[in-house]
Amino acid sequence: MTYAIRPRILVTGGAGFIGSHLCERLLAAGNDVLCVDNFFTGTRDNIGHLLGDPHFEVLRHDVTEPLRVEVDRIFNLACPASPVHYQFNPAQTVKTSVHGAINMLGLAKRTRARILQASTSEVYGDPSVHPQTEEYWGNVNPIGPRACYDEGKRCAETLFFDYHRQHKVDIKVVRIFNTYGPRMHPNDGRVVSNFIMQALRGEDLTIYGDGSQTRSFCYVDDLVDGLLRMMDSPAGCTGPINLGNPVEFTMLQLAELVLRLTGSASKLVRKPLPQDDPRQRQPDISKAKMHLAWAPAIALEEGLRRTIGYFGDRIGQ
Repeated sequence: MTYAIRPRILVTGGAGFIGSHLCERLLAAGNDVLCVDNFFTGTRDNIGHLLGDPHFEVLRHDVTEPLRVEVDRIFNLACPASPVHYQFNPAQTVKTSVHGAINMLGLAKRTRARILQASTSEVYGDPSVHPQTEEYWGNVNPIGPRACYDEGKRCAETLFFDYHRQHKVDIKVVRIFNTYGPRMHPNDGRVVSNFIMQALRGEDLTIYGDGSQTRSFCYVDDLVDGLLRMMDSPAGCTGPINLGNPVEFTMLQLAELVLRLTGSASKLVRKPLPQDDPRQRQPDISKAKMHLAWAPAIALEEGLRRTIGYFGDRIGQ
């Protein structure tokens, strides 16, 4: 009897919002998947439907500590990604990005695994270039309340390219823009989950500032497709590459769309804009189109319908 050799894929942060969708897709593609998570923001509920799969394994582990396993590929997604969570323990957030990158790069170096870093559009800060291209170096406050996340991710990118140059580690770096969809944490403080939960509960929708600040929202299925394409791209395609939806919306437009789709009678209330909150955020995805043949396919209205259905089911439970 012969046995097929299945690729062994490690996903750090695999029980999180994006990570759980990625684990699902990797399993469906015929891989053995090791999900590593410390469950600070990830939950077992996100991966509960995968636990019966014999090719899926879960390990409670914090990436700030070394990990010795044998793998072929690594997706490094571990890090709290919403201000509510990453500002809860900012020193630990920096450690997760920096020590986590060092530990995962060391693992990749030892096992000769290809490794993908989930970086973020936050490396651009409050941008003075619009839309943001990968060549833009950013406008980040290094000592502000968001710096633990922004600068931690920037340092992680530095480490990835240093390991690539110095140790020939096979790296991939993507910069993820605002992503939404089922399995978002309902209390993560991000605008899509905030608006949907407030609308479904009949609460006022909170608009920070005058609501003219913009974001570009990518549905999670599209984002995961981009991650997989980047991991499978030729070795010379290291990135960084922007992954996000280039269609830009103001916060007021998003709020009005959520109210229409939920049928909510909620009102809009305004609060001061948080410190260092970016005024504009829109990816230039020319490189993703060129090198990955990737662009988002799911429009915001359709993605919101799916996300609202998910949260509605949870509230009804």
